[in-house]
Amino acid sequence: MNLGQIFKNIVPVLSRRKISIPKVIHKLSYSTEEKVVPEINKKVIHVTFIKANGEKIKVNGTVGDSLLDVVVNNNIDLDGFGACEGTLTCSTCHLVFSDKDYNELPEKPSDEELDMLDLAYDLTDTSRLGCQIILTEKLDGLEVKVPATINDARE
Repeated sequence: MNLGQIFKNIVPVLSRRKISIPKVIHKLSYSTEEKVVPEINKKVIHVTFIKANGEKIKVNGTVGDSLLDVVVNNNIDLDGFGACEGTLTCSTCHLVFSDKDYNELPEKPSDEELDMLDLAYDLTDTSRLGCQIILTEKLDGLEVKVPATINDARE
């Protein structure tokens, strides 16, 4: 079978599937803007990560960062957090929000995120993946709980 025949069989299948691009990949499309717009003009957002042992880690992010970006950029030691680097193929950046904060999140979870969350450890009604939460000014002062352990859906 030649390459043309393979694509002829694959294209109809792919065209029937609804495929969405993770927000992190979408964010990368703005990388040129990020280089042009000075960091000084970006609004600082305060975020507190609460570990299972009660330790609070207060850090800063900027509007447009994902919560995964905030963890990485601040070198927060959360074992295994964000193992897939935001490609929406694991559930290691699982976070738990208060009811109030959950309802303030700018977007509802996608079907792909919900599929990954089904595999997360200690899932709650206010669970989300940190790689899918993009900071807005409205989220300044956000507090999120980090579950006691992670479940890497890739394993």
